Amino acid sequence: MTRLRRLAVAWAALALTACAATLGPPQPSLSDNDGWTFAPAELKTVGLGLPGAVLAPGVSFAGGVEIVAGLGSPLHGLSDLKLTGDGGFVAVSDAGDLVRGVLRLDPQGRLVGVDHLASRRLTLENGQPIADKIDGDAEGLALTRSGDLLISFERRHRIWNYGPLSDLRTPTAVSSPDVAFPDNEGMEGLAAALPRQGAEGWRALGEGGGVWDCTPDRCRVVVSPPAEAPKDSDYRSTGLDRDPSGDGWFMVERRYTPPFDMRGRVRRLTPDGTPGPILVELKLPGTTDNFEGVAAERRGQGTRLYLLSDDNANPAQRTLLLAFDVR
Repeated sequence: MTRLRRLAVAWAALALTACAATLGPPQPSLSDNDGWTFAPAELKTVGLGLPGAVLAPGVSFAGGVEIVAGLGSPLHGLSDLKLTGDGGFVAVSDAGDLVRGVLRLDPQGRLVGVDHLASRRLTLENGQPIADKIDGDAEGLALTRSGDLLISFERRHRIWNYGPLSDLRTPTAVSSPDVAFPDNEGMEGLAAALPRQGAEGWRALGEGGGVWDCTPDRCRVVVSPPAEAPKDSDYRSTGLDRDPSGDGWFMVERRYTPPFDMRGRVRRLTPDGTPGPILVELKLPGTTDNFEGVAAERRGQGTRLYLLSDDNANPAQRTLLLAFDVR
Protein backbone atom coordinates (compact mmCIF):
# COMPACT_ATOMS: atom_id res chain seq x y z
CA MET A 1 0.00 0.00 0.00
CA THR A 2 1.67 3.18 -1.20
CA ARG A 3 0.30 5.42 1.54
CA LEU A 4 1.86 3.18 4.20
CA ARG A 5 5.35 4.06 3.04
CA ARG A 6 4.87 7.33 4.88
CA LEU A 7 5.47 5.35 8.06
CA ALA A 8 9.18 4.87 7.32
CA VAL A 9 10.62 7.63 9.50
CA ALA A 10 8.14 7.00 12.30
CA TRP A 11 8.74 3.26 12.29
CA ALA A 12 12.50 3.70 12.58
CA ALA A 13 12.12 6.26 15.37
CA LEU A 14 9.78 4.10 17.40
CA ALA A 15 12.09 1.08 17.03
CA LEU A 16 9.47 -1.63 17.05
CA THR A 17 11.87 -4.47 17.46
CA ALA A 18 10.66 -6.55 20.41
CA CYS A 19 13.05 -9.30 19.31
CA ALA A 20 14.28 -11.84 21.82
CA ALA A 21 16.75 -13.80 19.72
CA THR A 22 18.04 -14.48 16.25
CA LEU A 23 17.39 -17.97 14.94
CA GLY A 24 19.25 -19.95 12.31
CA PRO A 25 18.12 -19.55 8.69
CA PRO A 26 15.45 -21.87 7.33
CA GLN A 27 16.74 -24.94 5.53
CA PRO A 28 16.43 -25.42 1.76
CA SER A 29 13.70 -27.69 0.51
CA LEU A 30 14.79 -31.25 -0.18
CA SER A 31 13.18 -31.14 -3.63
CA ASP A 32 13.83 -27.99 -5.63
CA ASN A 33 13.16 -29.50 -9.05
CA ASP A 34 9.44 -28.71 -9.14
CA GLY A 35 9.54 -25.03 -10.05
CA TRP A 36 10.25 -23.72 -6.55
CA THR A 37 13.44 -21.86 -5.62
CA PHE A 38 14.94 -21.67 -2.13
CA ALA A 39 14.37 -18.25 -0.53
CA PRO A 40 16.97 -17.46 2.16
CA ALA A 41 16.05 -15.37 5.19
CA GLU A 42 17.11 -14.55 8.72
CA LEU A 43 14.58 -15.26 11.47
CA LYS A 44 14.09 -13.35 14.71
CA THR A 45 11.75 -14.31 17.53
CA VAL A 46 9.22 -11.64 18.43
CA GLY A 47 7.01 -10.93 21.40
CA LEU A 48 3.91 -8.77 21.59
CA GLY A 49 5.61 -5.91 23.38
CA LEU A 50 4.02 -4.19 26.36
CA PRO A 51 1.79 -2.34 26.53
CA GLY A 52 -0.08 -2.47 23.27
CA ALA A 53 -1.67 -5.83 22.56
CA VAL A 54 -5.22 -6.40 23.77
CA LEU A 55 -6.44 -10.01 23.77
CA ALA A 56 -10.02 -11.04 24.46
CA PRO A 57 -10.71 -13.62 27.22
CA GLY A 58 -9.84 -17.06 25.90
CA VAL A 59 -7.19 -15.76 23.46
CA SER A 60 -3.48 -16.27 24.12
CA PHE A 61 -0.28 -15.42 22.28
CA ALA A 62 1.50 -18.52 20.93
CA GLY A 63 4.79 -17.18 19.60
CA GLY A 64 6.01 -15.12 16.69
CA VAL A 65 8.86 -14.58 14.26
CA GLU A 66 10.13 -11.82 12.03
CA ILE A 67 11.27 -12.88 8.55
CA VAL A 68 14.21 -10.72 7.48
CA ALA A 69 15.09 -10.99 3.79
CA GLY A 70 17.57 -9.27 1.52
CA LEU A 71 16.91 -6.61 -1.06
CA GLY A 72 14.87 -7.96 -3.96
CA SER A 73 13.80 -11.10 -2.10
CA PRO A 74 10.35 -12.57 -2.93
CA LEU A 75 9.74 -12.68 0.83
CA HIS A 76 8.86 -8.96 0.85
CA GLY A 77 5.32 -7.70 0.37
CA LEU A 78 3.58 -10.87 1.59
CA SER A 79 -0.12 -10.08 1.60
CA ASP A 80 -1.92 -13.30 2.56
CA LEU A 81 -1.32 -16.89 3.66
CA LYS A 82 -3.20 -20.14 4.15
CA LEU A 83 -2.25 -23.43 5.82
CA THR A 84 -1.79 -26.56 3.74
CA GLY A 85 -2.76 -29.09 6.42
CA ASP A 86 0.64 -30.77 6.65
CA GLY A 87 2.42 -28.28 8.89
CA GLY A 88 3.12 -25.97 5.98
CA PHE A 89 1.73 -22.77 4.56
CA VAL A 90 1.47 -20.97 1.25
CA ALA A 91 1.62 -17.18 0.92
CA VAL A 92 1.31 -14.67 -1.89
CA SER A 93 3.02 -11.32 -2.44
CA ASP A 94 1.77 -8.12 -3.98
CA ALA A 95 4.65 -8.35 -6.46
CA GLY A 96 3.33 -11.59 -7.99
CA ASP A 97 5.26 -14.29 -6.10
CA LEU A 98 3.98 -17.45 -4.47
CA VAL A 99 5.84 -18.51 -1.31
CA ARG A 100 5.70 -21.70 0.70
CA GLY A 101 7.24 -22.81 3.98
CA VAL A 102 6.91 -25.09 6.98
CA LEU A 103 5.97 -23.82 10.44
CA ARG A 104 8.46 -24.67 13.18
CA LEU A 105 6.84 -25.25 16.59
CA ASP A 106 8.52 -25.99 19.92
CA PRO A 107 7.47 -28.94 22.14
CA GLN A 108 4.77 -26.74 23.70
CA GLY A 109 3.33 -25.97 20.27
CA ARG A 110 4.52 -22.34 20.16
CA LEU A 111 5.67 -20.82 16.87
CA VAL A 112 9.46 -20.42 16.91
CA GLY A 113 10.42 -20.36 13.24
CA VAL A 114 9.75 -21.25 9.63
CA ASP A 115 11.68 -23.71 7.49
CA HIS A 116 12.00 -24.67 3.81
CA LEU A 117 11.06 -21.23 2.52
CA ALA A 118 10.79 -21.29 -1.27
CA SER A 119 9.15 -19.21 -3.97
CA ARG A 120 7.96 -19.32 -7.55
CA ARG A 121 6.62 -16.68 -9.89
CA LEU A 122 2.91 -16.58 -10.61
CA THR A 123 2.01 -16.79 -14.28
CA LEU A 124 -0.38 -15.10 -16.65
CA GLU A 125 -3.10 -16.94 -18.56
CA ASN A 126 -0.65 -17.55 -21.40
CA GLY A 127 1.78 -19.30 -19.06
CA GLN A 128 4.34 -16.47 -19.02
CA PRO A 129 5.66 -15.26 -15.65
CA ILE A 130 4.02 -12.10 -14.34
CA ALA A 131 6.34 -9.18 -15.05
CA ASP A 132 4.39 -6.02 -14.23
CA LYS A 133 2.97 -4.72 -10.95
CA ILE A 134 -0.39 -4.02 -12.57
CA ASP A 135 -0.70 -7.74 -13.35
CA GLY A 136 0.86 -9.12 -10.19
CA ASP A 137 -0.61 -7.14 -7.28
CA ALA A 138 -1.90 -10.25 -5.50
CA GLU A 139 -3.72 -9.52 -2.25
CA GLY A 140 -5.86 -12.52 -1.30
CA LEU A 141 -5.35 -16.27 -1.35
CA ALA A 142 -7.70 -19.19 -0.73
CA LEU A 143 -7.51 -22.96 -0.87
CA THR A 144 -10.93 -24.30 -1.77
CA ARG A 145 -12.30 -27.41 -0.12
CA SER A 146 -11.70 -29.24 -3.42
CA GLY A 147 -8.01 -28.24 -3.26
CA ASP A 148 -7.72 -25.44 -5.82
CA LEU A 149 -5.54 -22.37 -5.24
CA LEU A 150 -7.40 -19.10 -5.81
CA ILE A 151 -5.68 -15.72 -5.87
CA SER A 152 -7.33 -12.29 -5.95
CA PHE A 153 -5.55 -9.35 -7.55
CA GLU A 154 -6.08 -5.61 -7.41
CA ARG A 155 -5.32 -2.88 -9.97
CA ARG A 156 -6.52 -5.39 -12.57
CA HIS A 157 -9.24 -6.72 -10.29
CA ARG A 158 -9.87 -10.44 -10.80
CA ILE A 159 -9.73 -13.87 -9.17
CA TRP A 160 -7.69 -16.59 -10.86
CA ASN A 161 -7.71 -20.32 -10.22
CA TYR A 162 -4.24 -21.90 -10.44
CA GLY A 163 -5.41 -25.47 -9.80
CA PRO A 164 -4.10 -27.79 -7.08
CA LEU A 165 -1.09 -26.56 -5.14
CA SER A 166 0.64 -29.86 -5.84
CA ASP A 167 0.21 -29.43 -9.60
CA LEU A 168 -0.04 -25.73 -10.41
CA ARG A 169 -1.23 -24.80 -13.89
CA THR A 170 -1.77 -21.68 -15.96
CA PRO A 171 -4.61 -19.75 -14.35
CA THR A 172 -8.22 -19.53 -15.41
CA ALA A 173 -10.51 -16.67 -14.47
CA VAL A 174 -13.39 -17.40 -12.10
CA SER A 175 -16.23 -15.19 -10.96
CA SER A 176 -15.47 -12.10 -8.91
CA PRO A 177 -17.64 -9.28 -7.51
CA ASP A 178 -19.11 -7.00 -10.15
CA VAL A 179 -17.79 -3.84 -8.52
CA ALA A 180 -15.63 -0.96 -9.75
CA PHE A 181 -12.99 -1.19 -7.01
CA PRO A 182 -10.43 1.62 -6.70
CA ASP A 183 -7.06 0.64 -8.22
CA ASN A 184 -5.33 -0.01 -4.91
CA GLU A 185 -8.31 -1.15 -2.83
CA GLY A 186 -9.58 -4.44 -4.18
CA MET A 187 -10.38 -7.91 -2.85
CA GLU A 188 -8.01 -8.13 0.11
CA GLY A 189 -9.85 -10.97 1.84
CA LEU A 190 -10.39 -14.37 0.20
CA ALA A 191 -11.31 -17.65 1.89
CA ALA A 192 -13.02 -20.97 1.26
CA ALA A 193 -16.78 -21.11 1.65
CA LEU A 194 -18.57 -22.88 4.46
CA PRO A 195 -19.10 -26.62 3.87
CA ARG A 196 -22.82 -26.13 3.25
CA GLN A 197 -22.00 -23.67 0.45
CA GLY A 198 -20.19 -26.29 -1.62
CA ALA A 199 -16.63 -27.45 -2.14
CA GLU A 200 -15.94 -24.97 -4.95
CA GLY A 201 -17.19 -21.78 -3.29
CA TRP A 202 -15.37 -18.88 -1.69
CA ARG A 203 -16.00 -15.61 0.16
CA ALA A 204 -14.41 -12.29 -0.86
CA LEU A 205 -13.97 -9.04 1.10
CA GLY A 206 -13.33 -5.62 -0.37
CA GLU A 207 -10.73 -3.53 1.42
CA GLY A 208 -13.08 -0.57 1.55
CA GLY A 209 -16.10 -2.71 2.43
CA GLY A 210 -18.41 -5.26 0.86
CA VAL A 211 -18.82 -9.03 1.30
CA TRP A 212 -19.55 -11.53 -1.47
CA ASP A 213 -20.14 -15.29 -1.61
CA CYS A 214 -19.02 -16.79 -4.90
CA THR A 215 -19.19 -19.97 -6.94
CA PRO A 216 -17.22 -20.56 -10.15
CA ASP A 217 -20.15 -19.06 -12.08
CA ARG A 218 -21.36 -16.07 -10.06
CA CYS A 219 -20.95 -13.92 -6.95
CA ARG A 220 -23.79 -13.00 -4.61
CA VAL A 221 -23.75 -9.78 -2.60
CA VAL A 222 -23.86 -10.49 1.14
CA VAL A 223 -23.04 -6.94 2.28
CA SER A 224 -22.95 -4.07 -0.22
CA PRO A 225 -19.94 -1.73 -0.23
CA PRO A 226 -20.56 1.54 1.62
CA ALA A 227 -21.84 4.50 -0.37
CA GLU A 228 -18.97 6.63 0.94
CA ALA A 229 -15.38 5.39 0.69
CA PRO A 230 -13.62 4.89 4.06
CA LYS A 231 -10.96 7.35 5.18
CA ASP A 232 -7.34 6.36 5.75
CA SER A 233 -8.02 6.46 9.50
CA ASP A 234 -10.92 3.95 9.25
CA TYR A 235 -10.44 0.24 9.76
CA ARG A 236 -10.28 -1.66 6.47
CA SER A 237 -10.67 -5.37 5.74
CA THR A 238 -7.34 -6.95 4.77
CA GLY A 239 -7.61 -10.72 5.35
CA LEU A 240 -10.02 -13.61 5.77
CA ASP A 241 -10.02 -17.33 6.57
CA ARG A 242 -12.74 -19.78 7.42
CA ASP A 243 -13.27 -20.68 11.07
CA PRO A 244 -12.52 -24.44 11.10
CA SER A 245 -14.51 -24.94 14.29
CA GLY A 246 -17.58 -22.84 13.55
CA ASP A 247 -20.04 -21.42 11.09
CA GLY A 248 -18.14 -18.34 10.00
CA TRP A 249 -14.78 -16.74 9.26
CA PHE A 250 -11.92 -14.87 10.94
CA MET A 251 -11.33 -11.39 9.51
CA VAL A 252 -8.27 -9.14 9.78
CA GLU A 253 -8.71 -5.38 9.79
CA ARG A 254 -6.08 -2.66 9.65
CA ARG A 255 -6.17 1.03 10.55
CA TYR A 256 -3.55 3.64 9.75
CA THR A 257 -3.82 7.17 11.18
CA PRO A 258 -1.08 9.45 9.81
CA PRO A 259 1.63 9.95 10.74
CA PHE A 260 2.25 7.44 13.55
CA ASP A 261 -0.63 5.14 14.44
CA MET A 262 -0.87 1.66 12.90
CA ARG A 263 -3.29 -0.94 14.31
CA GLY A 264 -4.41 -4.42 13.39
CA ARG A 265 -7.24 -6.48 14.81
CA VAL A 266 -9.02 -9.82 14.35
CA ARG A 267 -12.75 -10.43 14.58
CA ARG A 268 -15.11 -13.21 13.58
CA LEU A 269 -17.38 -12.67 10.59
CA THR A 270 -20.79 -14.36 10.48
CA PRO A 271 -22.41 -15.88 7.37
CA ASP A 272 -24.58 -12.76 7.00
CA GLY A 273 -21.48 -10.54 7.07
CA THR A 274 -21.78 -9.23 10.63
CA PRO A 275 -18.43 -8.64 12.41
CA GLY A 276 -18.11 -9.99 15.96
CA PRO A 277 -16.25 -8.65 19.01
CA ILE A 278 -12.53 -7.94 18.75
CA LEU A 279 -10.43 -11.01 19.59
CA VAL A 280 -6.95 -9.56 19.02
CA GLU A 281 -5.88 -5.93 18.78
CA LEU A 282 -2.26 -4.97 18.06
CA LYS A 283 -1.18 -1.35 18.44
CA LEU A 284 1.63 0.94 19.50
CA PRO A 285 3.73 0.98 21.58
CA GLY A 286 3.58 -2.82 21.30
CA THR A 287 4.34 -4.99 18.30
CA THR A 288 2.31 -3.98 15.27
CA ASP A 289 2.64 -3.52 11.53
CA ASN A 290 0.63 -3.76 8.31
CA PHE A 291 -1.27 -7.02 9.00
CA GLU A 292 -2.97 -8.35 5.90
CA GLY A 293 -3.01 -12.18 6.10
CA VAL A 294 -4.71 -14.68 8.38
CA ALA A 295 -4.81 -18.47 8.47
CA ALA A 296 -6.80 -20.64 10.88
CA GLU A 297 -6.63 -24.30 11.87
CA ARG A 298 -8.23 -26.54 14.46
CA ARG A 299 -5.83 -27.23 17.33
CA GLY A 300 -6.93 -29.32 20.29
CA GLN A 301 -10.14 -27.89 21.70
CA GLY A 302 -9.56 -24.50 20.10
CA THR A 303 -8.35 -22.70 17.00
CA ARG A 304 -4.85 -21.54 16.10
CA LEU A 305 -4.59 -18.27 14.15
CA TYR A 306 -1.54 -17.08 12.23
CA LEU A 307 -1.31 -13.38 11.33
CA LEU A 308 1.04 -12.14 8.60
CA SER A 309 2.16 -8.55 7.96
CA ASP A 310 3.09 -7.00 4.61
CA ASP A 311 6.29 -4.95 4.90
CA ASN A 312 5.72 -3.18 1.55
CA ALA A 313 9.42 -3.83 0.82
CA ASN A 314 9.97 -0.89 3.17
CA PRO A 315 13.06 -1.17 5.46
CA ALA A 316 11.13 0.64 8.22
CA GLN A 317 8.45 -2.08 8.29
CA ARG A 318 8.63 -5.79 9.05
CA THR A 319 7.36 -9.14 7.86
CA LEU A 320 5.85 -10.62 11.02
CA LEU A 321 4.21 -14.00 11.53
CA LEU A 322 2.36 -14.19 14.86
CA ALA A 323 0.39 -17.08 16.37
CA PHE A 324 -2.63 -16.89 18.66
CA ASP A 325 -4.75 -19.60 20.25
CA VAL A 326 -8.50 -19.04 20.57
CA ARG A 327 -10.48 -21.25 22.95
